[in-house]
Amino acid sequence: MGLLSDPNHRQVLTDIITRMNAPLCLLCYVAGITWFLGLAFEPFILRMYTSENAMGSTMVDENFVFGDRALSYARELSGHRKRAAGMPVDWLLKTMSGFGLETHAHSFSRTLPFPDEIRERYMVKGTNVYGILRASRAASTESIVLSTPVEMKHNSQAAGLLLALASYFRGQIYWAKDIIFLFNEHDMIGMEAWLEAYHDVNVTEISSSAMQGRAGTIQAAITVEMSSDVVTSFDISVEGLNGQLPNLDLVNLFSSFCQKNGVLCTIQGKLPRSDVDTLEGYLHSLHTLLLMVLKQGSGKAQGDHGLFLRYHIEAVTVRGINSFRQYKFDMVTVGKLFEGMVRKLNNLLERLHQSYFFYLLPSLSRFVSIGLYMPAFIFLLLILLLTALDLWIKLSKGSSSQKEPMEEEVRPGLLTMVTPLLISHAMGLALYFVPLLCQGAATEHFPVSETEAVVLTSIAIYVAGLALPHNTQRALPVPVTERGWMELKLIAVLYLAMLLGGITLVNFSLGFILAVTLVPAAALAQPAPYKALSALLLLLMSPAVVLLLCISLYHHLLETPLSVLECWQLFLHAVADSILDHHLYRAITYPFLVLFIYPCWLLLWNVVFWK
Repeated sequence: MGLLSDPNHRQVLTDIITRMNAPLCLLCYVAGITWFLGLAFEPFILRMYTSENAMGSTMVDENFVFGDRALSYARELSGHRKRAAGMPVDWLLKTMSGFGLETHAHSFSRTLPFPDEIRERYMVKGTNVYGILRASRAASTESIVLSTPVEMKHNSQAAGLLLALASYFRGQIYWAKDIIFLFNEHDMIGMEAWLEAYHDVNVTEISSSAMQGRAGTIQAAITVEMSSDVVTSFDISVEGLNGQLPNLDLVNLFSSFCQKNGVLCTIQGKLPRSDVDTLEGYLHSLHTLLLMVLKQGSGKAQGDHGLFLRYHIEAVTVRGINSFRQYKFDMVTVGKLFEGMVRKLNNLLERLHQSYFFYLLPSLSRFVSIGLYMPAFIFLLLILLLTALDLWIKLSKGSSSQKEPMEEEVRPGLLTMVTPLLISHAMGLALYFVPLLCQGAATEHFPVSETEAVVLTSIAIYVAGLALPHNTQRALPVPVTERGWMELKLIAVLYLAMLLGGITLVNFSLGFILAVTLVPAAALAQPAPYKALSALLLLLMSPAVVLLLCISLYHHLLETPLSVLECWQLFLHAVADSILDHHLYRAITYPFLVLFIYPCWLLLWNVVFWK
C-alpha cells in the first residue's frame, strides 16, 4: 500500500508499466501458450482416479449371454424399419411389452427455422419409444437411462443390444433404480423432445404429446451407438451442449470396465500409448487434447448425451468402432461391458458429484483439472489488463502527441464513444435477426435455397461491418481526436476481457480459442504508425477467419487434410449448423459470437481506422 500511496513510488511504477508494457505482454502470451502446451505432457498431470466410493471397484459378476439374441433383434428391427419406412413403433412396443416392461410412445413435431440440407429435413415429425423396467428393491424415485438413436440406415446393432439387455435385466432382482430403455427418432431433436416432456418444460418450442409414463429422477444416462455385429474398440464422447462435461467418475467407470473386459477404449478416436514420456507420446496426447478443445469450443453436443447435461444428468455417448484391427469382440463381451456399468450406477446412493466437472482429457489415463488449465488463460487475460492499464496511464497524463504547451487539449465527448458502441452492436443484432427474417425474400429474388440465403446473408452483413469506421466517423457531429481512439480502445479491451472471462467459466475451450486469437490483435490495434499491419492482423484474427482455421486444424489433426474449396464448404455448413443448434437446442455459441464478440471486434476495427 505504501508503494501506491507515495506519489514518487507510484510514478516509478507507472513509468515501468508504460515502458515495459510490450515486453510484459509478449512474455504473458508466450507463458500462456507454453503452459497450455505443457498440459499434454502426461508425467506433469494427474492420473485418473475414482472419487465416488460406490463406483470405486469393478467387482460385479457380468453374466450377460444374450449376444445372439441381440443380433437377432437387430435384424428384425432392420426388417420392420424398412417395411414401416421409419421408426417401427408397434414392433418395439410389442417386443418390450413381451419382456414385461412398461412401454410408452411419445410423438413430437418441430418446424426448423430453415431447411437442414445436410440431413434433408424441414418439417420434422417422429415418435420416441421407451420402456421402463421398474425397480424391484426400491420405490421408483431414481432411474438410469439407456438410449440409442434409431436411424434409417445405421445403429440397428445398438438397438438390438438394448433390447437384449432389457430382456436380460428383466430377470434380475437386484435393481434399486428404474431403468429406462429409450429409442429416439430424428437423433437429437427426438431426444430433446423426450427430455422436455419428461421434465415438463418447453425450452425449444418443440410440440410433443404428453408423457404417459415416468420413472424416478434420472441419475445417469448412457447413449449407445453401434453399426456392426462386432466391434474392435469403443470410443467415448463427453462434450455436451455449450461445452458442458459429465462428471469425471462416469468416464472412469467406462474406462475401468473396458479394461476389465479386455476391450480397447479410445477418446477422440485415439488409442492409448505407453510411451507417454517420449516426443511421439507427447504429440499423440497433444493431438487428443486439441481435438477435445476444438469440439468443446464449438459448443455443439457430440452425441445425444449432450442434451442430458442441461438437466444435471451425467451422461456419455459410447460408440462401437469396427476397424481393421485384429482383435474383435462379440455381442456377449459388449453386453457384459454395459451390464457392469449399469450395475455400478445402480449402486449409487446419491448423484455423481465428488469428482471433477471441469477438465480436459489428453488420454483416458490422465486428466487436466481446472486448477491446472486456468493459468494458461489467466496469462492471456493479463495482456488485456496490462494494455488497459497502459492506456489509462497515458490518458491520465494527457495526449502524448500534443506538442504545443499552451494548446488546450480537446477531449472527446460522450457521443464520440457511444456512437461506435451503438452502431457495432446494431450490426450484431442485424447479423442475429436479419438472415432468418429475409430468407423468404432472398429465395424469391435470387436462385438460392433457404439455407444458402441464410448463410450468404449472414456473410454479407458480416462483411458490411468492415465499412463501419468510415461511416461511423462521418456520422459524428463533433471532431475526432487522438484521445478518442485511445478511449475507444480502452473500452474495447476491457469489454473483451469481460467477455472472455465470462465465457471461460462456462466453456473454457471457447474462451481459450478466442483469447489466443483476439488478445494479440486487440493489444496491437492502433491507427498509427503500423495501421496496415494492425488491420491485417485484426482481419486474420476475426471470428470468421478463426472458424476457418479451426476447421482446417481439426481435419489436420484427424489426418484428413482439406483443400481450400472443401474448407470453405465446411465453413458454410458450420455457419448453418450453429444457427440451427441455437434455435433447436438453445446453444449459446452463435449468439455469443454475433451479439458480443463480433461487435467488440468491430470496436477494435474502428480503432485501427481512426482518423
